[in-house]
Amino acid sequence: MRGSILASAASEPVTVRLAPRRPPARTSRGVLGTPAALAGLALSLMLVGVAALAGRLAPDDPFRSVALPLTPPSLAHPMGTDDLGRDVLAGVIHGARTSLVVTLAVTVLAALVGVTVGALSGFSAGAIDDGLMRLTEFVQVVPRFFLAVVVIALFGAGTDRLVLVLGLTSWPHLARVVRAETQTLRARNFVEAARSLGAPEPRILLRHVLPGVVPAIVVIVSLNAAGVILLESSLAFIGLGDPHVMSWGYLASNAQRFLRVAWWMATFPGAAIALAVLGLNLLGDAVNDLLRVTARHTPRSLP
Repeated sequence: MRGSILASAASEPVTVRLAPRRPPARTSRGVLGTPAALAGLALSLMLVGVAALAGRLAPDDPFRSVALPLTPPSLAHPMGTDDLGRDVLAGVIHGARTSLVVTLAVTVLAALVGVTVGALSGFSAGAIDDGLMRLTEFVQVVPRFFLAVVVIALFGAGTDRLVLVLGLTSWPHLARVVRAETQTLRARNFVEAARSLGAPEPRILLRHVLPGVVPAIVVIVSLNAAGVILLESSLAFIGLGDPHVMSWGYLASNAQRFLRVAWWMATFPGAAIALAVLGLNLLGDAVNDLLRVTARHTPRSLP
């Protein structure tokens, strides 16, 4: 009897089910090795390098005439000259420094205000959350471009005024994102565990909650930086930039009267703006992916 059962069992086919193979986890090296990340890093480093070395790459005054007006691109002047005989390449190089200085100052100011407001609003509740959100909504509905136009028209053109206006109006979107991420992390188990162990609320916010919000902050800050470059160029394009500072918007504004006869006057400043914005966006996405991969593989410790 036992032999017949074993024989029948041995004669039946055996089906073996294999577990599906999981795709390999994405590593930090893989994130940084993507073409988009490399392109964003290269463009951003090129912007920083050109801005930092502007005095050596173009030592002459960008407002000084160096050749005949409307000279096409040549070996002596790779980007040609404008209607006053000024070197367009020197203007693009010094315009990179202006854009980078304004972008960094506005980004730092907006990040300080936005992260502070969003973290306090998301980690608190009741009147504090409501009051900060009403303030955020009020600033968010203010048109930044027209406010900058009014301020510059009333108080005069200047880089410091431009930085203050753009910095104090560029933080609401960042604050709302930080608030949402903070509210999500506030309800996690590791936060409850830290609170049950007696950790003070400021320590929980700074050590356990804010590190998890960093990827979102990086993405919003990179988008804000790209928007600041466009706003600064737009204000200079309509004649509201600092007249004593060379900028990409000033070059583009000066070129609009000569689009038919001097294509290079508008092409090179416009290409510089497009490449700078593209590089910042790609770099922000790459850093966001890198931070998420790093946070996924980093164990969280309790106080």
